Amino acid sequence: MVCFSISPFTSPTWAVSAKTALLPSLLYPTKPFNLRHSSNATSISESFLGSSSRLSRAALSLSCSIHRTNVTETAKTLHEICSGRVPEHILQRAEEIGFVVPTDVQLESLPTLLSGRDCIIHAQAEPPQIIVATVRSLCQLLEKKKLKLEAMRVLVIDEVDFMFHSSKQGYSLRKLLTSYSTINNRQTIFASASIPQHNRFLYDCIQQKWTKNDVVHVHVNPIEPMPSCLRHKFVLCHKNRRLHVLLSMLRIDRPKSAIIFVNEQSENSKKAGNPPSTTSVVEFLKSSYSECLNILLLEEDLNFNARAVSLSEVRQGGCLLVATDIAARGVDLPETTHIYNFELPKTAVDYLHRAGRTGRRPFSDDACTVTNMITPNERFVLQRFENELMFQCEELCLD
Repeated sequence: MVCFSISPFTSPTWAVSAKTALLPSLLYPTKPFNLRHSSNATSISESFLGSSSRLSRAALSLSCSIHRTNVTETAKTLHEICSGRVPEHILQRAEEIGFVVPTDVQLESLPTLLSGRDCIIHAQAEPPQIIVATVRSLCQLLEKKKLKLEAMRVLVIDEVDFMFHSSKQGYSLRKLLTSYSTINNRQTIFASASIPQHNRFLYDCIQQKWTKNDVVHVHVNPIEPMPSCLRHKFVLCHKNRRLHVLLSMLRIDRPKSAIIFVNEQSENSKKAGNPPSTTSVVEFLKSSYSECLNILLLEEDLNFNARAVSLSEVRQGGCLLVATDIAARGVDLPETTHIYNFELPKTAVDYLHRAGRTGRRPFSDDACTVTNMITPNERFVLQRFENELMFQCEELCLD
């Protein structure tokens, strides 16, 4: 894919490789890049090369080339520049949302990037128009004063119910809404497929000044039944047998691609020094499950790059993804055929989101199932989910 983006940073140096999906990384060297411009060429000053490692002009010319461009040439469209090297549906979508004429830096750099060559792009940046970020990452940029929100006009928070109820995201979100920006200068949009106690949430939005007083609550399809294409099962077992029950179910089902959901580790468990359930499940499966499926991990503490790698591999199928509820929201994994609730979710809404990760492939005849591993004492909780979401769950007895 090609990422067309505008950086919020002043005069960045981007080190970009076509081998890394053309996604730019901002570099902040310990010594600044000083580019001296002569009449015929550009040379790299000693502050970059270092006095102890001076390179001759000939050696430098063998290792890299410095391309000084003239952006006054006739501009092509992004579609013309990228055609044949970027999937057509991506180019069409880019045009639909307004990316037609390239910026100067896109015009000059994309041909080199798409050729597969490594490239250093040195260009002045423009102020951002759209920023897409996690709440925590955005707050970190604000705390480091690398970004300011004075000019922000619209703030959109997706999966807002999950954000507010997450111990790690909730504090950052409240700070973003009240400390780093104010309702007087922005339009605030909260979105989610499910907002429990929405009347109370609406009241809190006004009282806590997360939104203006005239906020409008748009409620579509208030009761969303479970998709009829899913089969729901449960297995009764004690907690210390769950790993072995999971292994048995995997051997019986032989899933093409599956997600194993576990709950976030509690603070008490962390203080006791216990490993998180995600780690226990991953280590057990890697040592016990011999099928040719990659076993991957996705949890909130993973960094962005690790998350991206896991999701990319899962989308291709042939994987077992061990995940917390972070994978239950806004993630489209059409190859997933089986969901295993290693631990029962805390609410019916969470159950709905977990189950919704399967049965998403259009016109597919694949059987899609949701299997719950529960203790006898948890059976009434699952029954409550069945009543609230209008589905039936059958018991499985393993010999």
